[in-house]
Amino acid sequence: PIPITLNGERGEVREAETPADLVPALGHPPAALATAVNGEFVARTARADRPLREGDAVFTFQPITGG
Repeated sequence: PIPITLNGERGEVREAETPADLVPALGHPPAALATAVNGEFVARTARADRPLREGDAVFTFQPITGG
């Protein structure tokens, strides 16, 4: 397991897990949450290409839409 911080709390993920794997594991459909790793937004289309590494800080949040 790889230690990370998820939404301000310590946790662990499987090796080579990505934000694309993490969001559904939290019980949410991919479009329901936006993600950031180490303070940088990770677009839905880029989540599978961003492996999580030891010490990463991952935040999930509801996307905001408006006009």
